[in-house]
Amino acid sequence: MTDKRTLSESFLHLGLGATAVPQPEFSGMEWYEGYGARHGADGAEGRLVSQYEFTEDWTSWEMHPHGSEVVICTAGQMTLIQEIDGGTDQTVMLEAGEYIVNPPGVWHTANVEGTATAIFITAGEGTQHRPR
Repeated sequence: MTDKRTLSESFLHLGLGATAVPQPEFSGMEWYEGYGARHGADGAEGRLVSQYEFTEDWTSWEMHPHGSEVVICTAGQMTLIQEIDGGTDQTVMLEAGEYIVNPPGVWHTANVEGTATAIFITAGEGTQHRPR
């Protein structure tokens, strides 16, 4: 039997062998450590599918060194900022139904006016963060 879930509360891992594994309820940043322990063996081929609602600008930059990340805006608007070539910022406004790809190794952050919701498909292995 299949359990119905809410993506914003229970993320999804896409793994080796075309598997899709529902995850425990998201509980904050420490949740990611457990995710790594559960699915780290999938390496760079594993993908985390998550959904977040934002009401303010991101407070940090992030970068995924081992794979691309797809960002799909599903509601509202958000401005994604990618740092290209170690210092040049490229900004792209995303509206509901639009997406962008963050290439491997590209630092990115986002600004939000009002409220925006996005789905992320992330190659999370080795993800790094830095203050904005």
